[in-house]
Amino acid sequence: MEDEYLLEVDNLCKDYPLFSLKDVSFKVKRGTIMGFIGRNGAGKTTTLKALINLIKKTSGEVKMFGNDFFTHEIEDKERIAFLLGGIDYYQRTKIKTLTQVTSRFYKNWDEGKYQHYLKAFGIDETKSVKQLSNGMKIKYQLAVNLSHNAELLILDEPTSGLDPVSRDEILDVFLKIVEDKKRSILFSTHITSDLEKCADDITYISKGQIIASSNEKEFIDSFVKLEGDEKDLTEEMKKSFISFKTYKGKFEGVGWKKDKLPNLNYSVPSLEDIMVFYERSVSDEESII
Repeated sequence: MEDEYLLEVDNLCKDYPLFSLKDVSFKVKRGTIMGFIGRNGAGKTTTLKALINLIKKTSGEVKMFGNDFFTHEIEDKERIAFLLGGIDYYQRTKIKTLTQVTSRFYKNWDEGKYQHYLKAFGIDETKSVKQLSNGMKIKYQLAVNLSHNAELLILDEPTSGLDPVSRDEILDVFLKIVEDKKRSILFSTHITSDLEKCADDITYISKGQIIASSNEKEFIDSFVKLEGDEKDLTEEMKKSFISFKTYKGKFEGVGWKKDKLPNLNYSVPSLEDIMVFYERSVSDEESII
């Protein structure tokens, strides 16, 4: 019987002098895409590195494929793919040569699948790394990782720096990858519009702590956006918001749907609205005015 969850993270902690991950917990279901969101510096990359032992955790548990990852690290890494940024090395190396070296590290390398993905992604393996666009570099890394039959793809900011067309192409690839309901993707991003196109689930981290982790629709439905005229904004109403802002005689803000809210003009917030207004509520930065 296949495991329902490919990844289970339970109370993962990592302490640094000026930053800490605090009891990070979430689960990634088989056949789904989870978006891991948060502003820059929130702890996304630290979490991803800690859960695959690129940095040593302080405490906590990580299970992959139903097993303790740190006990079964070698065999589990055969079944996962981890993409941390672009290919910033071997810039003059031909793609074909790079693949020949890389493929030797995987017992389950499937050359037929690799050739299939090269063709599907339009990758010319006679080119050098530096001749590939940022979007093609991501597609090449996906081709390599899909060719050793990775079941869980853990990707750190894979669409960052890409133009809108390239980002859309990559998101289409993600949807194709999970189509068979056997593979899953966990990818971090601060580009919330990407998640609205492809994510099944959302995990939101802020200042090293998980704020929420749920189905994307349930996540968005737990918030409301409120708008109105600034003259109608009372001190009591302000207490109903997670945070709000005023501009040009208007106000807007985001609140928890479960809280008692004033009788105002409600709308469904976007993921960007939720992140922006939540981060305003926890920001340590002083006003620039």
